[in-house]
Amino acid sequence: MRGFLGAVRNGLLLRCPACRREPLFTGPFRMHPACPRCGCPLEREAGYFIGAIYINYAATVVLCLGGFFALDWLAAPSLAVQLAVWPAAGAAFPLVFFRYARSLWLNVDHFISPPYPRPEGP
Repeated sequence: MRGFLGAVRNGLLLRCPACRREPLFTGPFRMHPACPRCGCPLEREAGYFIGAIYINYAATVVLCLGGFFALDWLAAPSLAVQLAVWPAAGAAFPLVFFRYARSLWLNVDHFISPPYPRPEGP
């Protein structure tokens, strides 16, 4: 799958934006400096991943606000329960979503302006 949706799919799979095969991360929060397979640069200049912070923040806000209202509508828990659940979710979710936000930012940016032509092949 090519195109924007392919870039989003590839971002959610945490794969290299150029070859679409190699994983981006070596650990929970550490990326390869470049793709081991195709050499596509993954670590960019300082400030490059600020867009990933926006993606992570937006996903956290959608999760917490949507979850707050959905839980209130479905189960109607007390405000004390809601205030215990959603700040904890708002603190934990960005850590879990960190890799996906970075990968989405890198893949969509690569789709919009690739640093060099994509390799051909299966």
